[in-house]
Amino acid sequence: MAKKRFNLVFIPERCKECGICIAFCPRQNLQAGEDGRPELIDPENCSGCGQCELYCPDFAIRVEEEENN
Repeated sequence: MAKKRFNLVFIPERCKECGICIAFCPRQNLQAGEDGRPELIDPENCSGCGQCELYCPDFAIRVEEEENN
């Protein structure tokens, strides 16, 4: 059975660069990009837990499971 993989979908016009998603990532897998918005460090390390999505006050991030090919 293949390991599940997840994508994070960011909605830049909603993001106010507050850093809450970065702070709540249990794997410390998010960082602030050059523009201050969050970016995924290592897609292989994302567990899909949804903490970033849950705590984002502006609904600017969504966790999606990748489709198996």
